[in-house]
Amino acid sequence: MAGPFRHHVAIGDPQAPFATVRAVLAAHHLLDGERLRGDVLLISIGDHFDWGPPEARREATDDALAMLSWLASHPPDQVVLLAGNHDLARVGELSHFADDSAFDAARQQADLAYRRGNVDRERQAELLERYPFLPTAELLSRDCSCFSVAQRVLVTELLRTRRFRLAHEHQGLLVVHAGVTLDDLALLHGDTSTAAGAAHALNAFLDDRVARWKDGPLDLTPLHQAGDAKRGEGRGVLFHRPVDPKLAKPGQLDGPPRRRFDPRRLPPNFPQAVGHVRDKKCREELAAWCEPGSVDGPIRSLRVEADMVRYQLGCQVDARMYFIDGGMLHARAEDYELFDLDRRQPMSKLVISGT
Repeated sequence: MAGPFRHHVAIGDPQAPFATVRAVLAAHHLLDGERLRGDVLLISIGDHFDWGPPEARREATDDALAMLSWLASHPPDQVVLLAGNHDLARVGELSHFADDSAFDAARQQADLAYRRGNVDRERQAELLERYPFLPTAELLSRDCSCFSVAQRVLVTELLRTRRFRLAHEHQGLLVVHAGVTLDDLALLHGDTSTAAGAAHALNAFLDDRVARWKDGPLDLTPLHQAGDAKRGEGRGVLFHRPVDPKLAKPGQLDGPPRRRFDPRRLPPNFPQAVGHVRDKKCREELAAWCEPGSVDGPIRSLRVEADMVRYQLGCQVDARMYFIDGGMLHARAEDYELFDLDRRQPMSKLVISGT
């Protein structure tokens, strides 16, 4: 991208307190007082809401709104905001709640059904009968438990002003929230054989749907499908994750849109940088293609060569996909790696502090 930027950096899912997000940026010398340094372009890879235990909901609700507002207060050519599934839930599954009190009442019922993972099936059925636009009790009790109408207003504004994007291209690298497969790209118009073409097609799709959106849920099918009681959990390019097909649960690979995808269906012509999934979940879903154990903080790589797949820590030169969601809430700020888009390596604190 043309401009005064000497450093082009992507940050993984900022699902953490605003103070933690700032601490990560400060640890990499990217701040100048209360703002980003003027020579830094930052891409936030999506999922700006929902973190922490139930006890932190109030703080997380307000804090996430402040954090996303701060990011959006920077010029659009300096901070690129990608939409994640948690962001679009505000104008998807959660769009049906007219006010905060209506959401709070539904969440209380969801808490009784979800019980921190010990689901009461009878109570969940009652919840979904009353709120058929919800896929599970877990959505309100855990996944999207930190919602406010003010968040929906902000997300709507960012969509209508084209601040929220589905994709960004940098020097032949496609930056997206959860990745796109050959099957997803086949649903789009235009030449998607390059990262630039794919980014353009994804953003054009989003802009067209937003332009036609009047009220209610934002419709992004067939790329992205919000969940509901009839169809189950959400699916598509903001939800899916790579999986060894041998480990996929029934129906997860059906589609598109999908819940999971075979990494051998990733486009071979360009690499992608994604968030959405932490190291632990990757190792569970790709167990035969990696070593055991997990750690938060580092960037990881997925290599694909014919039928051979390999997932590992670090940024491999020939990676088909880079995973930059390092679990910000669970890692120390100084250990959380940011992605240097120019070098396709973790951002070097020594290099940037000396510029």
